[in-house]
Amino acid sequence: MPAAYASRPASPPPMQGSLPAGGLRLYREGVEPSGSLRKVSNYMFILLPRAYPDASWAHARRKLFELADIAAKARSRKPSTISPIAFEAVQKFDAIFMLERSINGLSSEARVAVRRKDIAPLVNDLVDWMKRERGKLSRHNEVAKAFDYMLKRIDVFTRFIDDGRICLSNNAAERELRGIALGRRSWLFAGSDRGGERAALMLTLIHTAKLNDIDPQAWLADVLARIADHRITDLAALLPWNWRRLVPVARAA
Repeated sequence: MPAAYASRPASPPPMQGSLPAGGLRLYREGVEPSGSLRKVSNYMFILLPRAYPDASWAHARRKLFELADIAAKARSRKPSTISPIAFEAVQKFDAIFMLERSINGLSSEARVAVRRKDIAPLVNDLVDWMKRERGKLSRHNEVAKAFDYMLKRIDVFTRFIDDGRICLSNNAAERELRGIALGRRSWLFAGSDRGGERAALMLTLIHTAKLNDIDPQAWLADVLARIADHRITDLAALLPWNWRRLVPVARAA
């Protein structure tokens, strides 16, 4: 699976084993960006014994939004009712997301301070309200299923409040993977296992350039022109965040 990094470290020589140890440094400190630890590859369990999961609020909201999406239900061939409970839940989610957007780009410490002061009360209110409403619903109700998805994992969902490194959602990661999913439909095949590995390598480089606000085509063309005469001991200088120092105009258009 390809990986993309917005800053160092990126892709040191794999023979040194420094990619898992360095590039996944945050895992060692106890942060697993989103989802279930069951999805983490086996070698990470060995390298990252202190890893723990957090959960994406966007996933929890999406389940409720689908039940409250008036426009989508109006377009549907099969008429269905709008859930007022789901609609109210989405509004409560959106209030939390709005506050979270206001602290994007701040330091981890600053994010925690705002989360504890302003966001935690909203989260507590949401959880208490969900528990009350859940008690009125059948377990077969779709809203109840959406509530259960979050309430059964509430410790994981609320972990972000006390850890400023954790994002409220993993939408950014999913956006990076969307191009790969669309491309896979067009490419059909990688040709071989080696072709798949090379595709993952190139996609990692391209997406890393994008995350560093670098035009991938300009970067790749320049690196290919330089690399034959470049010192093999200094290949790191050609990585996107270092490359911008070599080229005066390295910003993406």
